[in-house]
Amino acid sequence: VWHQPTGVGALMDMISLLLGVLAALVLIFALLVMPALKFEDRGMLRAYVFVFISFMFAPLILMMLAAFNQASPPSVMNWEGFTFRHFVDLAMDREYRTLRQCLGNSFILTGVVTPMAVLMGLSAALILRVTANKIGGVLYPILVTPMLTPGIVLGISTIILWREVGVEGGLFTATLAQLSFIASYPMLIIMARLQRHDGALDEAAMDLGASPFFAFRKILLPFLVPALATSAVIAFLMSFENYNTTVFSIGGSCTLTTQIVQEARRVHTPVINALGVIFVGLTILISIIYTYRFRQRNK
Repeated sequence: VWHQPTGVGALMDMISLLLGVLAALVLIFALLVMPALKFEDRGMLRAYVFVFISFMFAPLILMMLAAFNQASPPSVMNWEGFTFRHFVDLAMDREYRTLRQCLGNSFILTGVVTPMAVLMGLSAALILRVTANKIGGVLYPILVTPMLTPGIVLGISTIILWREVGVEGGLFTATLAQLSFIASYPMLIIMARLQRHDGALDEAAMDLGASPFFAFRKILLPFLVPALATSAVIAFLMSFENYNTTVFSIGGSCTLTTQIVQEARRVHTPVINALGVIFVGLTILISIIYTYRFRQRNK
């Protein structure tokens, strides 16, 4: 039975509708108006930037404000007082012990998936480089296919396969399911870096008596370090936030993402907002540190 939303529910529905209309206007402006703008039209450009940033960050700001409100379920419109209680509950309350355990599982999963995905991507990129004129045209589509396959399909197929050999769903099957598609992203990043590498340097080193492994370790690997670092960051983020593949392959275990969805379906508590504030704060802090170090290095 459908009930007409009232009060805060109706207001939030109206806000969602306005954000949808705003998104449509931003899209129309980007497709039709922006190409016709001249460089002198700074007013329109600033308006577009303001609308775009507002659309991107307004929901995030509302989520963060609700984490400091005493109201439960989380709300910004029904302000009951400023508090840090939800952060204390996240760290100490026994009710959220499962959420903390799932967070630990997420770090375990990403700690395994990230290095393995980078190594698999590096191996695949090197193989494609060597076999480019032979079987590369056939091998490349095969290696890219998993990243184009829906995550639900990957998760279900993984759990069905391993159940046939007596392995129940858990972190092991979730790791394999995530690796099946995440490894493709480091492969593409490293391949793009390899296209800028001069293979004559490797050949010159081996002509001078260096072994292939020595040439790889001293010449090619240092050249690939930026691509490897980027691949590791992307693999970590994709593994940590993945839901579609993980939820179907992890069985009775959990990660932070799957547990948050389960908690939100049951009862959306402000503790989830508090957790979101922590992650946003960490993201901003890492961005500031990276920007500072980048500027210091370029001085």
